[in-house]
Amino acid sequence: MALSANLFLRQNQSLVMTPQLMQSIQLLQMTHFELTQFIAQEVEKNPLLEFPSNDGEAGSERGEAEDGEYGRQPEDAASDDGYDNRTEALSSDWYDNGGSASTSRLNDELDANYTNVFPDDSAPQRLDAPELVSQWKSMPGSGEVADYDLDDFVAGQVSLRDHLAQQLPFVLPDMADRLIAQNFVDQLDDCGYLQTDIAEAGERLGTSLAQTERVLAALQTLDPPGVFARSLAECLAIQLKQKDRYDPAMQALVENLELLARRDFATLKRLCGVDEEDLLDMLGEIRQLNPKPGSGFETGVSEAIMPDVVVRPSSDSGWLVELNPDTLPRVLVNQSYFSRVTRNGEDHAFLSECLQSANWLTRSLDQRAKTIMKVASEIVRQQDAFLLHGVDHLRPLNLKTVAEAIKMHESTVSRVTSNKYMLTPRGLFELKYFFTVSISAVEGGDSHSAEAVRHKIRALIMQESPDAVLSDDDIVDMLKKGGIDLARRTVAKYREAMNIASSVQRRREKRALAKVAGF
Repeated sequence: MALSANLFLRQNQSLVMTPQLMQSIQLLQMTHFELTQFIAQEVEKNPLLEFPSNDGEAGSERGEAEDGEYGRQPEDAASDDGYDNRTEALSSDWYDNGGSASTSRLNDELDANYTNVFPDDSAPQRLDAPELVSQWKSMPGSGEVADYDLDDFVAGQVSLRDHLAQQLPFVLPDMADRLIAQNFVDQLDDCGYLQTDIAEAGERLGTSLAQTERVLAALQTLDPPGVFARSLAECLAIQLKQKDRYDPAMQALVENLELLARRDFATLKRLCGVDEEDLLDMLGEIRQLNPKPGSGFETGVSEAIMPDVVVRPSSDSGWLVELNPDTLPRVLVNQSYFSRVTRNGEDHAFLSECLQSANWLTRSLDQRAKTIMKVASEIVRQQDAFLLHGVDHLRPLNLKTVAEAIKMHESTVSRVTSNKYMLTPRGLFELKYFFTVSISAVEGGDSHSAEAVRHKIRALIMQESPDAVLSDDDIVDMLKKGGIDLARRTVAKYREAMNIASSVQRRREKRALAKVAGF
């Protein structure tokens, strides 16, 4: 067979990861906050992108009124069917200087009584003081927009460090001691615990160990009680000392918190040298203490979760699925500005690239909204029983089922459900909450959702009595009677994931609580 060079014409299709396609994929998995920041950056870079104003029209960022799609000329507004004449006529009708004559005419024409029923009241005075007008920036009917933010009137949050800094001069009058104390304040975590070694801190600051211990002892008397502790036991001990309840029995209890965590009350009674009644009283005092004294102070800005999808009951006994308008990005392409600038032949290549990028961004945002809507609608259709009856009826669902129903890839559904939230009559849930593994049923019945099974296990444990605490084997038998086939090790795994103690520990705790209630 002879070797020769030949030319072939072949046509095939291939998927190329272009920058635009990568941008669309990134937009799909962005949260509302990330998407808002991304759009703000694009508007800043692209002169053809604009945010719409409050009245639905795009605001001009170039400081001029445009005669195209978004602008309205001032002369048009002034000559619009005699706008000024109508204003003057209305003013002459309702605010005529004739007083009683104009009121009499209104009574005759409208067949009503518009006489002043409070003749002693003075007429409303016109607000001419410029300082008052500047205070009330948005007057009713003036058409002006207020340029203030309601967040400016909210009182600032006091941090833990600010709260402690206000108390330092009262307990440490010496300036050198305050410098050491300020160093300790900087080493506090969000819970109020001291995260440093005082010996190393003394060497670093060039002070003696006795001085650092004296400063720390003074700091541990500050408010909130328990602050500057180096462990949970020391935190509880500080609070008990301030209440004058740190006796030898309580000291033994605080020093053996690991036995309290294991509910080993018999060993605790022996170590503390008290009977059962005194031990229960001591446990009640421990429960009233605050293990995290610094948690009551503001540590950062907490942002509320905004749902991307809202589900409401419809009139036809179904569900109405809508995108939350507050989370939908709003950006417009200024075509008139592009036409006017390119008409003059200025920067045509640059603006053409900007127009292409702006159009792609708007199409990507529109496609993102449609994809979220498709996935959310299919989830609502699959989990209709959950919305009607609660978590016990949550069906097992995976990404493949939703992807096949809406004719999309599983990776696309996974990106949509990441960090997206749905507001339902049952509460606010992340879209991934509705995807749970399947638990097989007894005798080939309908499978159960893992989340629904966990809810059943929690409900069974909450209903148990102190004299009949359920073991894992008992829970397996009760679930099997309900049609759920589950292994004992799976029950133990679910129980530990929900931070539920074993049957032995629960029996001790429930009996102790029952005796406390009896006393």
